[in-house]
Amino acid sequence: MKEPEFYRKKLDNGITILFEKRSLPVVAIATSVKFGAQHESEEIKGISHFIEHLVFKGTKNRSVTEIPKEIEGKGGIINAFTEEPITSYWNKLPSKYFSLGADISRDLVINPIFEKEALERERKVILEEIKMYHDNPMTYIIEKLKKLLYEKPFNMSIAGSIKTVSELSREKILEVYHSAYATNNIIFSAVGNCEWSHVLEEAKKFPKTVKKINNIPIICKNGEIIDKRKGIDQAHEVLGFHMPRLSDKNKYAAEIFDSILGGGMSSRLFQEVREKRGLCYAIKTSLEMSKDYSYEIIYAGTVKEKINEIKKIVLKEIQKLDNLKQSDLSEAKETLIGLRQISKEKCDSTMIELLQEEIGGSAEEYYNYEKNISQVDLESVRELSKLKGYSFAALVPD
Repeated sequence: MKEPEFYRKKLDNGITILFEKRSLPVVAIATSVKFGAQHESEEIKGISHFIEHLVFKGTKNRSVTEIPKEIEGKGGIINAFTEEPITSYWNKLPSKYFSLGADISRDLVINPIFEKEALERERKVILEEIKMYHDNPMTYIIEKLKKLLYEKPFNMSIAGSIKTVSELSREKILEVYHSAYATNNIIFSAVGNCEWSHVLEEAKKFPKTVKKINNIPIICKNGEIIDKRKGIDQAHEVLGFHMPRLSDKNKYAAEIFDSILGGGMSSRLFQEVREKRGLCYAIKTSLEMSKDYSYEIIYAGTVKEKINEIKKIVLKEIQKLDNLKQSDLSEAKETLIGLRQISKEKCDSTMIELLQEEIGGSAEEYYNYEKNISQVDLESVRELSKLKGYSFAALVPD
């Protein structure tokens, strides 16, 4: 297989560039700021997400309607996301429009105007988004689990709360934006059919600014809670525990552990809980992993009377991984390597995975994935089954 053509460079203006060249006539572009929800104090929780929304409401060069129309008019898509360590503004379009995609991505990050009336309108939108998360039982209970796994402010929702978002002033938003949105905190990335010289040219257009982002300690804990709610017919439960982080050497063992336990229809939990016992429709796991934190989520939707039974089965299946066989390990490795190869098909998926590896330490590690997964030994995965503690949350019909 031909080695991918990959470039990584840090420019004099402070920007880090990530670029993978491809032959299909499509390109994904992102301007990402290394400032997200984990950098927020309790009082301003949700401000990164608020800023992400607000930059789309107008820049010095484009109106709220022009921003999406310029991309979508070329057959492209435009979006953004806020995570704990980062806020990213990205688009994907035919590669002949690379310069346009790069310009819009840059414009959003360096030229937002935060117009007062638009800000107040968007505040109402985000408050409705927060209510939507609360009203969705699955989202609600997963956020409850995070509250049990960590202390404030990290355990709060990325979107913030009704109180914090309601109290964020335009002055505070501008202050935080100017304190974090600087080129030394920016990663400019592209994956697709364009030239390295053009990517360099676009990245050099960012005016140099330097700001220091303060890290807020992330403190782990554990706990249990059962909430009741009228008007729901199904019980929703989650069990979670802390896992190796992106910066830890056994992060690949954690991926294998997650895959065997709950990765798809052939996973142990799906087979044991749904196929063998018929206790639920949905049961799945998710590994939330970054440089500074990591935790496993195991979710199931069932009848109220069965939440403890499912909890016991989950804990038993985790314990049974201490007896994992070499054949099970080999199968899981092949699964993960295959899934990574499939995800490479989409240039935007590759771009985001490169970005996550860069945040974790080095984007180049993306290209060592198969080697690193293949090197995981049996004992490293078995060791993760010996839980030092866990958190449990359930939302049941009242």
